[in-house]
Amino acid sequence: MAPKNKTRDRIVEASLELFNAQGERSVTTNHIAAHLGMSPGNLYYHFRNKQAIIAELFAQYESRVDAFLRRPEGRALTVEDKTFYLQALLAAMWHYRFLHRDLEHLLETDAELAERYRAFARRCLQGARGIYQGFAEVGILIMNDQQIEALTLNSWIILTSWVRFLCTMRSDSTDLTEEMMRRGIFQVLALESGYVGESARVEVEGLLQRLHVPIETMLRG
Repeated sequence: MAPKNKTRDRIVEASLELFNAQGERSVTTNHIAAHLGMSPGNLYYHFRNKQAIIAELFAQYESRVDAFLRRPEGRALTVEDKTFYLQALLAAMWHYRFLHRDLEHLLETDAELAERYRAFARRCLQGARGIYQGFAEVGILIMNDQQIEALTLNSWIILTSWVRFLCTMRSDSTDLTEEMMRRGIFQVLALESGYVGESARVEVEGLLQRLHVPIETMLRG
């Protein structure tokens, strides 16, 4: 890899770290440059402004979610797949948590990013709906098409608003933990619990217990 690309990667990684820790609106390109010990001019050589860095980070997030939010090909879904999807969502949300915390602001200030996000959201909803249909086909979930559609939308609403919910409940919105994020994944699984088929109930109950985080954890502070 050329030195230019190494520097570019360092800028992206440092920006993600600062955005996650302090919130995107609190971080300027000067802060990023100072954090890396480089001149602002060197940073601008690689990224013309902060929006370009955010676009790069969104592309990473988009690619990561697109890679796993789909039905497996050539086989039926299992409860183990449910664990995989939930853990993958948790990891992606935690790694790029600033995107969820500052989403409305980011989309309001960058029309191109807003258009990309809308296309991404449509793909996610389509992928999630297909996954739920797959769980219904094998009896892990007992649902009709209308219920699948409603569950897909409700899950999306929870996942995309969870970080902002946490921020409204805490005096310091920068002290989020992965444990608090895990409760958001639990909420999605809890939505499904009334539809779980008998053959999968014991395994899903075990998964619910592993993901559960007391609500007091989020209200403290």
